[in-house]
Amino acid sequence: MFFIDPLWFIIAIPGLILAGFATYITKSTFHKYARYAASSGVTGAEAARRLLDSRGLQNVRIEPVRGFLSDHYDPRNRTLRLSPDVYQSNSLSAIGVACHEAGHAIQHAEHFTPLALRSTLVPMASIGTNAAYFIFFIGLMFESLGLMHLGIILFSFVVLFSLVTLPVEWDASARAKRMMVSAGIVTVREQEHAGKVLNAAFLTYVAALVTALLQLLYLILRARR
Repeated sequence: MFFIDPLWFIIAIPGLILAGFATYITKSTFHKYARYAASSGVTGAEAARRLLDSRGLQNVRIEPVRGFLSDHYDPRNRTLRLSPDVYQSNSLSAIGVACHEAGHAIQHAEHFTPLALRSTLVPMASIGTNAAYFIFFIGLMFESLGLMHLGIILFSFVVLFSLVTLPVEWDASARAKRMMVSAGIVTVREQEHAGKVLNAAFLTYVAALVTALLQLLYLILRARR
């Protein structure tokens, strides 16, 4: 049975623990630097607007969205959505996150190849996330290698999506770190602290990839058994 399979605990559980640890580090780092205001007094929304306008992206809207660290850029309607802790705050954490999301909008405008590839993978990665395990264990139940292999293939798209996400997120953070200083939003010293928030957030994407790889390894070994 899946829930009592020792192989699952040996291979997959460590990845889930790593993901939980990465999430904890991200939240604690965000809260730490949320206590420090930028000397410019610029809010997260204003910082993102300044970066976007500097690249001629006045058509990208910025709007608030509910949730903690629910910040994201939606390429379908060119909208950058910022959480309350980012949108209206002038903290170094808020500015770091807002500029990072603005970096994604700039990537989109410049047709950044890894971002385009990630967008292409979204449908298959979504199917893999929602259906791979179900199909695999149906195959396991009925001793169908074909179904188990299909589940493995579908979950491989989840792994590929996580892998492609790394250069996308790294590049967005690198852009944010450069531009927040050149735009006069933060000082060089303040950028170092804001950058720590982005570095911590990047760890969650690394953890997601490791977790996905371990889960894929589990499925492959389980099928071979």
